[in-house]
Amino acid sequence: MTAEVMAEVALLPGSRCLASRGVLCAGRAEAKAGSSSGGAMARGSARRAGVPGSGVQGRRPERSGPRLGPEARAPAQAGSRLPGSHPRASGAWLPSGARARPASLAGVGVAGEGVESPGSCLLPEARPSPAVAPARVAESPDARRPLPAAWQHPFLNVFRHFRVDEWKRSAKQGDVAVVTDKTLKGAVYRIRGSVSAANYIQLPGSSTQSLGLTGRYLYVLFRPLPGKHFVIHLDVSTKDNQVIRVSFSNLFKEFKSTATWLQFPLVLETRTSQRDLVGLAPSRARWTCLQLDLQDILLVYLNRCYGHLKSIRLCASLLVRNLYTSDLCFEPAISGAQWAKLPVTPMPREMAFPVPKGESWHDRYVHVRFPSDSLKVPSKLIEKSCSPPEAVLLGPGPQPLPCPVASSKPVRFSVSPVVQTPSPTASGRAPLAPRPFLEVSLSQERSDASNVDGPGFHSLEPWAHVEASDVHTAAAGTHVLTHESAEVPVVRTGSCEGFLPDPVLRLKGVIGFGGHSTRQALWTPDGAAVVYPCHAVIVVLLVDTGEQRFFLGHTDKVSALALDGSSSLLASAQARAPSVMRLWDFQTGQCLCLFRSPVHVVCSLSFSDSGALLCGVGKDHHGRTMVVAWGTGQVGLGGEVVVLAKAHTDFDVQAFRVTFFDETRMASCGQGSVRLWRLRGGALRSCPVDLGEHHTLQFTDLAFKQAQDGCLEPLAAMLFVCSRSGHILEIDCQRMVVRHARRLLPTRTPGGPHPQKQTFSSGPGIAISSLSISPAMCAVGSEDGFLRLWPLDFSSVLLEAEHEGPVSSVCVSPDGLRVLSATSSGHLGFLDTLSRVYHMLARSHTAPVLALAMEQRRGQLATVSQDRTVRIWDLATLQQLYDFTSSEEAPCAVTFHPTRPTFFCGFSSGAVRSFSLEAAEVPVEHTCHRGAITGLTATPDGRLLFSSCSEGSLAQYSCADPHWHVLRVAADMVCPDAPASPSALAVSRDGHLLAFVGPSRCTVTVTDSASLDELLRVDIGTLDLASSRLDSAMAVCFGPAALGHLLVSTSSNRVVVLDAVSGRIIRESTVFQLPGVHPEPCPSLTLSEDARFLLIAAGRTIKVWDYTTQASPGPQVYIGHSEPVQAVAFSPDQQQVLSAGDAVFLWDVLATTESNQNFPVAPQACEAGSGIGPLEDASSRASELPQQQVPKPSQASLPRLGICARPPEGGDGVRDTRNSGAPRTTCLASYKAFTPARVSCSPHSAKVGTCLPPASGGWLRLKAVVGYSGNGRANMVWRPDTGFFAYTCGRLVVVEDLHSGAQQHWSGHSAEVSTLALSHSAQVLASASGCSSTTAHCQIRVWDVSGGLCQHLISHHSTTVLALAFSPDDRLLVTLGDHDGRTLALWGTTTYDLVSSTRLPEPVHGVAFNPWDAGELTCVGQGTVTFRLLQQRGADISLQVRREPVPEAVGAGELTSLCYGAPPLLYCGTSSGQVCVWDTRAGRCFLSWEADDGGIGLLLFSGSRLVSGSSVGRLRLWAVGAVSELRCKGSGARSSSVFMEHELVLDGAVVSASFDDSVDMGVVGTTAGTLWFVSWAEGTSTRLISGHRSKVNEVVFGPGEAHCATCSEDGSVRVWALASMELVIQFQVLNQSCLCLAWSPPCCGRPEQQRLAAGYGDGSLRIFSVSRTAMELKMHPHPVALTAVAFSTDGQTVLSGDKDGLVAVSHPRTGTTFRVLSDHQGAPISTICVTCKECEDLGVEGTDLWLAASGDQRVSVWASDWLRNRCDLVDWLSFPMPATTETQGHLPPSLAAFCPWDGALLMYVGPGVYKEVIIYNLCQKQVVEKIPLPFFAMSLSLSPGSYLLAVGFAGLHRPPGCSSPPPATRSWCGRSLAAEMQQGLWCWASRLVTSGTWTQAWQRSQAVNGLMLGQARIHVNCLEQAVVNLAT
Repeated sequence: MTAEVMAEVALLPGSRCLASRGVLCAGRAEAKAGSSSGGAMARGSARRAGVPGSGVQGRRPERSGPRLGPEARAPAQAGSRLPGSHPRASGAWLPSGARARPASLAGVGVAGEGVESPGSCLLPEARPSPAVAPARVAESPDARRPLPAAWQHPFLNVFRHFRVDEWKRSAKQGDVAVVTDKTLKGAVYRIRGSVSAANYIQLPGSSTQSLGLTGRYLYVLFRPLPGKHFVIHLDVSTKDNQVIRVSFSNLFKEFKSTATWLQFPLVLETRTSQRDLVGLAPSRARWTCLQLDLQDILLVYLNRCYGHLKSIRLCASLLVRNLYTSDLCFEPAISGAQWAKLPVTPMPREMAFPVPKGESWHDRYVHVRFPSDSLKVPSKLIEKSCSPPEAVLLGPGPQPLPCPVASSKPVRFSVSPVVQTPSPTASGRAPLAPRPFLEVSLSQERSDASNVDGPGFHSLEPWAHVEASDVHTAAAGTHVLTHESAEVPVVRTGSCEGFLPDPVLRLKGVIGFGGHSTRQALWTPDGAAVVYPCHAVIVVLLVDTGEQRFFLGHTDKVSALALDGSSSLLASAQARAPSVMRLWDFQTGQCLCLFRSPVHVVCSLSFSDSGALLCGVGKDHHGRTMVVAWGTGQVGLGGEVVVLAKAHTDFDVQAFRVTFFDETRMASCGQGSVRLWRLRGGALRSCPVDLGEHHTLQFTDLAFKQAQDGCLEPLAAMLFVCSRSGHILEIDCQRMVVRHARRLLPTRTPGGPHPQKQTFSSGPGIAISSLSISPAMCAVGSEDGFLRLWPLDFSSVLLEAEHEGPVSSVCVSPDGLRVLSATSSGHLGFLDTLSRVYHMLARSHTAPVLALAMEQRRGQLATVSQDRTVRIWDLATLQQLYDFTSSEEAPCAVTFHPTRPTFFCGFSSGAVRSFSLEAAEVPVEHTCHRGAITGLTATPDGRLLFSSCSEGSLAQYSCADPHWHVLRVAADMVCPDAPASPSALAVSRDGHLLAFVGPSRCTVTVTDSASLDELLRVDIGTLDLASSRLDSAMAVCFGPAALGHLLVSTSSNRVVVLDAVSGRIIRESTVFQLPGVHPEPCPSLTLSEDARFLLIAAGRTIKVWDYTTQASPGPQVYIGHSEPVQAVAFSPDQQQVLSAGDAVFLWDVLATTESNQNFPVAPQACEAGSGIGPLEDASSRASELPQQQVPKPSQASLPRLGICARPPEGGDGVRDTRNSGAPRTTCLASYKAFTPARVSCSPHSAKVGTCLPPASGGWLRLKAVVGYSGNGRANMVWRPDTGFFAYTCGRLVVVEDLHSGAQQHWSGHSAEVSTLALSHSAQVLASASGCSSTTAHCQIRVWDVSGGLCQHLISHHSTTVLALAFSPDDRLLVTLGDHDGRTLALWGTTTYDLVSSTRLPEPVHGVAFNPWDAGELTCVGQGTVTFRLLQQRGADISLQVRREPVPEAVGAGELTSLCYGAPPLLYCGTSSGQVCVWDTRAGRCFLSWEADDGGIGLLLFSGSRLVSGSSVGRLRLWAVGAVSELRCKGSGARSSSVFMEHELVLDGAVVSASFDDSVDMGVVGTTAGTLWFVSWAEGTSTRLISGHRSKVNEVVFGPGEAHCATCSEDGSVRVWALASMELVIQFQVLNQSCLCLAWSPPCCGRPEQQRLAAGYGDGSLRIFSVSRTAMELKMHPHPVALTAVAFSTDGQTVLSGDKDGLVAVSHPRTGTTFRVLSDHQGAPISTICVTCKECEDLGVEGTDLWLAASGDQRVSVWASDWLRNRCDLVDWLSFPMPATTETQGHLPPSLAAFCPWDGALLMYVGPGVYKEVIIYNLCQKQVVEKIPLPFFAMSLSLSPGSYLLAVGFAGLHRPPGCSSPPPATRSWCGRSLAAEMQQGLWCWASRLVTSGTWTQAWQRSQAVNGLMLGQARIHVNCLEQAVVNLAT
């Protein structure tokens, strides 16, 4: 003991040192209570070790543990430690006569016996740890930690010390009482109440005081009240006086942390899934001992040093017995008898729970230890943590997500599947005896993003610095996680917010065997399964079912395996120095211990039969053979593996076995030697066997024969050894001589029926590689490929089986009926001796797999490998079906034909061959390549095949028929010398595009798959700062066709997402890499068909990214491969993932896929900065690189294939948006949830800081809004008595006068308004919205109805507000969060402060106040009706909850709606269409009837009538006057007295309704966006407001501007009267989207000839007559979606453009298309504009001047005379592609228009180098003016009657310094004309002025898609499905 520790012990009055310097107490000590003047003294123990000076005679300790031999000693007992010390190491085996080495045992072997104080008692004397690692023990930081005050040692009874029963030094609030508990048979404190915050016990009583408790452990003895929540708050002070609140509760859904608060969810019982872990206490909650390690909690999660415990608050609802603090770690379930055998410290009697005799502690109580043993911080880290953090931490690290789990079994012996277990690491010298890594193998966890409050730690273990890629190494921001049963190791980086489930992959199967060696294959003792390695994975294969189980954790190939005789322990070692070994619990798959072997490469392991001894053989760092013996007896009890002995030998050792009859004896064999070993006296000694003439043989394997009578004596044992010369020697182990020698020779039978079998080695004998002995026979495996079974006298062969390669290992099953055999060619199987049938278990490639391909219909997998084979596998059984071998050339690439049973394979010779799986032959071969094939892929329809080679050539084949042939061969297309890769070539999902790397490493080229014409070339080369080399592309992959994304992986570990059409960068991610490991390129990547998951092969890991999440979390990283992964792929059904490298892994995808995936239009990139996520905006990193990082399209690129700018998604330009944007929910009544409208991902939606314009003045004001948000809920109110009528439209609250039609527009919400509520006084209106990108919480606005002003803005909910309701007295407002938020909040309406907030245990669909009792609130949800009574105590309001389950008679549906009836009735609607009636006083349901076929989403009651609205659009009126009388009948009530009076069928699900008091008339809203006026008396429904159901694509004005027309994706064309904004005409086309629209020009003043031309997504063009309200003509001029349409100036010709860039000219009367222009082919036509040709200086003839603008920034101007069939090109304008754009997703459209007031001017807006309006003079052929814009334009229109230009943006935010205009040109001034709204439209006066000022800018709720300016007003259409009319 050091002097420092001695001085500290001397401070304890009356204490005695039990172990002096240099003496180790090897026995066990006990203490009994005694008294003395100075304190408590320990009396002599009957079993105390001799201590000099103590006066007590020592006694030899009793033996415990396994007996290894006559001279073996029992392990030294592990001792406890000083307060605060780290868990001690397990006992070490001490050899006979050995003494413990003297060492300074700081913090070990000392127990201070302090002065007794209130709450203290005597503790058993501490037991010292053995001298296993004296260096680590001497360096323990706890030796320098000051001991706590004596009065707190060894533990402190907190309640007794602070006299809780007197309530002077403590405080209580609410319902706190003392009750008697039957289980504990004593008094306990009961804390209960509906609100936890209002019922508690507080220690100390005042917040200004402090407990000052310094004990490291806090023990809370409590029991949760069944069905309730509880909260425990601890205020902990750090050493730097920072107070941290640590809270535990079953209220918390997930772990949360800030710099001053840690919230841990406390799980009370382990349930079936992690989703069900958090919630109410179970009905049979047990008493729990919650043990909290305060020191480790602060250190692990906040990196702070624990000082003392300041205060404690125990909140309802729970029973608490007491609180204790101590520096000792007690085991509550260990009794005195058990303590004598285990190295643990038992719980003192005062703290212990009573256990009746004969019962188990764990059957009655629960023990929670947090952090668990697997989360403990190494002592080295504790020592370092007191220094400045920068001295310890290497960077930001993980924030583990903890979840303490109450378990009925001790936590130290089992790891909960949800306990978070990080791998804390730190720099510094490692301890000599590393402790087990229990956290690496079992816990299934999630890790949060690193932040400034939670830096991570780096490993102290020595191997963490040797091999940084090992599974137990944690890099900055990384966890290494594995599943329960060690199924799937996952490395999580960054945040996991958006990943569900986590993990998303689960390893299902492995194709492979061996890796480092094929000699490791074992039977389990029961003979039911086979254990074998597959590279880094250990596989347990059930031979009868084929099911596989995995042991995952090794990061290199497994070199040796051993299984003990009871199937309890499995030992494994991995190759490469230094060798890391693992001990596994074979039954559970848990890694019990991980340790470093002194042998650098372990080649053989052997267990003793009992599992207490493990021996290993290998080479040390000098190359000498070393034999090591480990003691493993204490591993299962929480101890460690200890080295018993080790020995070097100069003799070769090829095999090593521990004998079954004596665990101290072993045998080995090798080159020229057979030796017998013995463990004795702490040393391994060996003696040779006299081999005589056989001393030169090379022995390969050995086995022991057990005597027939079962005798276990050594003299009865015989040893068999085999050699490469065919000899089998039988050795007498007692005499150590050879008893018999036999030799296996090849058969020499001249003229026999079988030819001579050739051996696989030289020499006359057949080389024997392995043998196995059973009591009746000997199995021999030889290199001639035969497995032979012999009797033990070797008289004749009993049975033999021939293999395809040399047999490397044999093993007889324990019952002797099956013989396992493995071959060096990767085959594993067994021979059934009874049936004489050989069963193949596994086949494997013998070299790394290079590529794979899957076939959908047959479920087959093809793989090619460096072993020159092509193999076909059955994915269902993982069995090999076919094997194709090529000895002369190596296969390089493979792909299946999509429709035929054929696969194509490319070879190193340049040949490409097709193989038929039906004919098993090579029908066709092509040798058009000169180099090795590097890529091979086919189009999805199977028409075309492409191949590339290392010489740079690209070949195209036609595969339309089985005799496929070469179409084209292009040289110098692909990058030469590129390695073969499954992602070298990529074909788009629609088969139109082909992408590859080339012609250089730095470029990616996209070509047309049919013609191979180059469409795009992108330079991705940037300077890699890490290697100072130019970055190069490695692999390419297309996303779904609707996205249009091209993904490129680079050599610098980047994945760049490009627009496949324009080549612009969309986003970029950096593939995470562990520190110290050189980045390996990504050879393969793929995106799932639903664009949800991105799969990347990164080194030896597989990484899965959430591709759709905008603020993307980090990837999930899966380990298991020991070599770089070469290929990853999704199965055709997207339910599985395959990865190929050293072996083929099959993973199950645990996430459900959406059948109709709505692809994100424009995924937003994250803002630059740390901790945001891996997907970064390209521009955010531009400053870090010496050159631009954005891809640069080649200037010589041909016109590109396009995705039309409007609409931007859908294969044909059509997208069904009826359900777009609807959040996925598991609720049965999902239509009841608010579903925000789909919002186009604005390029500027993430920007904040809008500068507001002046409130007064403006050129534009909003006049009218046409539309109703049908996706809201209860978002319309109407009061017949006052006439107040309001509804929501997008982000607006529209208040309309139903008589005059005048509208008021209340704006202010940042997201779409979801619901409304009007107070009973009709003076206040509350509106709530969903979340937006700029606000963290949903907004709730309170409006003054009379003035239309927002009086209050409140927020609390983090998710969409589903419902609002005022109390009957208008004193309270209740707000309900949606199914994700589950929050119920109460607000006082005086100041609108939050009164109460409750986290709901289940989703709730509706809430309502009792109109007859303001203190009652009712919620309905999943299977329950919850009555909440409001109780007010002073200013606090609490909710008393009463839950009533729904009777089975109602059905299994959910309750979706409610309303109160006559007192005391409550009506509830269900998702199955029933209405049930409840008696609120009795809390029972007494009546129900089937009211509809669909879910009831709305109920209204008044008088004796009930209105129900359903999801199928039915509105029904019920007479329920007799229901009150039926209440008295109870369950006997029948629904015959309820009858339906009226029924109306509306156009969508009913979502809102308001009726008068008599329920005669009302207003009803539906999901179709329609508001109906309903009159029951007349039985009619009149349409009040009707907007388009989905996105409005275009708006056009009619002649005279009396009408306008709109078209929408709902397939409708509507004509509106501008004066009244009433719908006049509607043309509806079902199942089609109308994308563009044109109104014919006035023809000779005849209005009857007015027509509309509408273009649709199927390529059709329809002509509608406005006057006759009928469709005149339908034509089909385009094969794809139309994107633009226009009439000629005379109205006799229609010009239409499509998404492929074709312009068709047609006659609207005959429907004939007489001209097609293909000049823009490859890019979508975004605009067609026609005007009269007024300028004669253009040099061409014609009456019309028209232009077409396409998405590739090109504009063509034409002069035409269609009557003469003339059309001449006037000008061709090409505008530059931007090097960097602020847009995300799809590019903004290229728009152009002729200037109405100057026929020579053309105006253009589109993506370019600058955001501007370009004015081009057609006569001068040059740009004459430019008008700067703040953003890229989305729409454009010019006023024909005034000098006004209107530009619409996706989002409008005033630029900095908005008081001054942007740089104006000489003659154009930027003058905005609008009032402040929410999204973008700007107008400029185009008069020739030289100065001007910015006045105002207005915004509306969504992106503006189309503009049209008339003479007096502007019409704007927006994504929220409304048409907005603005008066100038």
